[in-house]
Order: sequence, then C-alpha cells, then structure tokens
Amino acid sequence: MMSQLQQLSVCFLVYCCVVVIISYKTINYRVSSSSKAYAVPVKSEYNIALLPGDGIGPEIISAALPSLIAIGKKNGFEFKFQEGDIGGIAIDRHNDPFPNETFELCKNSDSVLLACIGGYKWDDNPRELRPETGLLKMRKSMGLFANLRPAKVIPQLIDASTLKKEVIEGVDIMVVRELTGGIYFGTPKGIETLPNGVRRGFSTGAYTEPEIERITRVAMEIAMKRNSRVCSVDKANVLDVSALWREVVINTAKDYPTVELSHMYVDNCAMQLIRNPRQFDTIVCGNMFGDILSDESSMLVGSLGMLPSASIGDLSQPGLFEPCHGSAPKLAGQDKANPLAQILSAAMMLRYDLSQPVAADQLERAVEIVLDKGFRTGDIHQPGCTLVGCKRMGEEVEKAVNEMM
Repeated sequence: MMSQLQQLSVCFLVYCCVVVIISYKTINYRVSSSSKAYAVPVKSEYNIALLPGDGIGPEIISAALPSLIAIGKKNGFEFKFQEGDIGGIAIDRHNDPFPNETFELCKNSDSVLLACIGGYKWDDNPRELRPETGLLKMRKSMGLFANLRPAKVIPQLIDASTLKKEVIEGVDIMVVRELTGGIYFGTPKGIETLPNGVRRGFSTGAYTEPEIERITRVAMEIAMKRNSRVCSVDKANVLDVSALWREVVINTAKDYPTVELSHMYVDNCAMQLIRNPRQFDTIVCGNMFGDILSDESSMLVGSLGMLPSASIGDLSQPGLFEPCHGSAPKLAGQDKANPLAQILSAAMMLRYDLSQPVAADQLERAVEIVLDKGFRTGDIHQPGCTLVGCKRMGEEVEKAVNEMM
C-alpha cells in the first residue's frame, strides 16, 4: 500500500499533467484557429459570389475574371461564379441596396468578389435607398468587422505618387480598420429640432470591449506575419471611447509579446503618414479614423486604381474582397478603368479566404510583370509607357499568368 505522502505525490503529478494537457489544447486551439482564420479548406472548386455593382464595376470584374480562372487552372482548382446585385443596380431592380437574394448568395459562397458601388443617380435618395447603405448592411449582416487595406509602393509606379521618391520608397503599410462599430453604427443618431427651432444633428461613437479586442487580435495576427509592429490610432486625450480603445488594446496586446505596440493620436498619424510613412507597418484603428487614414495611405501609392482591400470577420461567413476605388461613373462604358485593383483584390481572396497563398503570389507577380512591360491605364500612365484600356490590361495579366513556368 502507498503511504499518504506517496498518494499525495501521485495526485499532484496527475493534477500537473491535466493542467499541462489543458494548457496545450488551449494554446493549440488558439494557434490553429488563427492560422485557419478567414479561410475555407483547400478545395478543387470554389463557389464565388460576384457583385459587379455600379459604374465601372462590370468592366473591371469582367477584366479580372480571366486571370483568376487562369491562375486556378495553373494550380489545379476551378471556380463556379454566380452574380448578385448590390448598390445602385440593386435599388433599381429590387428597391433595396442589399436585397435578401444577394445576402443568401453571399453567405452560401466560399468568398465574395465585389467591384464597386454608387453614382450620381442615387445621391438624392433617402438614406435607406442609397448604394452605400447596402454596403454597410452587407458588412453588418455578414459579420465583416475587419477591413484590411494594404498600401505598398510599387517600384514601377513610384513616380505616380505626389510625394517625393525618397519619402515613399519602400513603404509597405497594412491598415486594419474596424468596420461594424463606432460612430457609423452607434445609436442614438439623427437630426432633431430643438424647442427654440434650431436643428441639431447627432451621432454616437461607441465601442464595446469585445469589439475592440477582436479587431486588435486581427491586427496582431497580421503583424506577426509582417514585421511585428502595430500602431494603434485613437484620440484618447479627448474621447472617452478612445480611452477605452487604448486600454483594451494594451491588455489584448499582452497575448502577443513578440509584437511591438505603439500608440498615436489620429491627427498626428495623419501628419506622420505624409511626413515619414516608412515608420508604419500595421495600423489598427476604429471605423471613422480608419476610413480617413486608409484613403490617405492609399495615395502614397499614387492611385486608388492599384489598391485592393479585404473585409473579414465571422468565421461562419465568407470574406468580401473589393478595390479601394469608387465606381467612377464618368468613366463607365468607355474602357478607361484600371482593373488592377480588382485583380489584386482577387489575389487577396485567394490568400485570406481560399487557402491558396501560392496562387495569390503568382497573380500578384503577373501584375508586376505587366507593369514591368510598360502597360498602363490612363490613371497611372507615364511617358514612355503603353497606354491601354481596361479590357487590354486584363488580357495582358491573363497572358502573364499563362506564360509563367
């Protein structure tokens, strides 16, 4: 028979083993979950919801698809595409900027590829019948709480930027913007008439701890795959919501000891992006600040026509991938649009949603090859380069994919 001391020793050892096993499973779950986050398993066929939208949208998405199909064939997988309506076209056809039919299509797809929405035609509509309302509704209903906006200076286009070469050379920034909270969604909001007859407009900027924590974790995970630096942007010296933002970011960052965390007020960040953009790697911020700063950072590259974006979030829902630029209604139907941001958005889809990083790298490389050959659409045209239209640019990227070894 074991002595009481031996029995206690055995119990202690069993307890330690249980703790180790539980800890291992917890850590392993966290790592495996983050590594698989926002991606469906590798498949031989992917169901993609296509949302051409408004303005130049149908043109750029048509120009992008041949390259995407070609990259799939090269890597042993195929696509099944289904189109849906969103934005202005959805208002015209369904009296709803994001109809339920489109929502059902999106949530039952592996990923969603959107072109662009909006146009002068719908500017005077009531808020619930504006194209932008459809996009907000889509983000909310699909749980797309994180927007990823890369701003990487492309050497071939460095002279297209309005900033000096020595300022922007080597810039590679990822802006992680919270999408479904903050002042764009906070309540109460509205326009009221005060007793003295004066009208007052008001909106509420609010965030909960879980909302801040989850966007912080997305930024940290992304930073770990880059240069392990995160700058959290807020206005904590003035806004209570920003004070909470900073507190939660600091606490959440403790789970990522290898990531260097810094903080910056939004007004200073706006200045620093122009003054010294190379100091930034990954920026995380709330909805309104991210809306402004991501557009500012995009112009470091020289053209919105070159920048993709991803909106990701709830693991039960597909991600949304779209160019940063608008619908450019004045260019619609003229074959003058730049489809490269749409193609690069498809590359982000391959990387973040479809578990195809090699194919994503190849598609991005195909765009670089086309730029190396001197092909340019009007928005990025330079002396000595070949001016081409939207359709031709898409064909050149497809050709580059097909010629890859």
